Amino acid sequence: MDLWFIISLLLLGCVVGFAAGLLGIGGGGIMVPVLTSLFLANGFGVEKVVHLALGTSMASIIITSISSIRAHHSQNGVLWGIVKNMAPGILLGAFSTTFVASYLNSMYLAIFFSIFMAYVSLQMFLNIKPKPDRKLPGKVGLFSAGSVIGGISSLVSIGGGSLTVPYLTWHNVKVTNAIGTSAAIGLPISIAGTFGYIVNGWGNSSPDKLTLGFIYLPAVFLISSVSFFLAPYGAKLAHNLPVAKLKKIFAILLIALSIKMLVSVLKAI
Repeated sequence: MDLWFIISLLLLGCVVGFAAGLLGIGGGGIMVPVLTSLFLANGFGVEKVVHLALGTSMASIIITSISSIRAHHSQNGVLWGIVKNMAPGILLGAFSTTFVASYLNSMYLAIFFSIFMAYVSLQMFLNIKPKPDRKLPGKVGLFSAGSVIGGISSLVSIGGGSLTVPYLTWHNVKVTNAIGTSAAIGLPISIAGTFGYIVNGWGNSSPDKLTLGFIYLPAVFLISSVSFFLAPYGAKLAHNLPVAKLKKIFAILLIALSIKMLVSVLKAI
């Protein structure tokens, strides 16, 4: 790795950690497009470049989610009963869809990612919130919901907040508890997704290239080492900055990054 590549990964970790603390979102929407562009710029093969970005992003989310869980748990924001009932479905869905991702080429993954991020960005920009007009389902319902949330989250390498929070608030869970519970659910998503991208990308492992499956280890280390410490600072500033306006700016940024990733992949193919 050259110096500029290292600096870029450290800066990415700073942005991811700060945004996670400030806006309460995971960093996959930022990491996947940026990593894809960085990998292509540094000579990584286009055939599996999006897979590598997805796996690397998912592994990096593990550390960020642990930091987030600690913060929300200390404020009694996590409803552990919901986590317990959704976790088995989360694990199954997140792990299973990595098999699907491994069979898709980079172009199709980039297209799906861009479409999903367009949905997330529009939801964030317009501040769309579901009306809390349903009761929380039982174990079977939560397991099923967890499977879907875990599956989609793993396929686009996010912590699941953009899906879990609306789902829980739709079922009359207070927003603060929905955010805290979503943070806790992000950990099994990231663990199962990471394991899946290791298993399905095992043939891509290389000690020389420092890859473990579809995970580029130096990027995980560099991103995680700074995002873990920046998240608390973002959380502190959340009470002093215009978060609503920042979310709109962030939504535009997500769209721009997703389009750039898609264009970069299409040009490289």
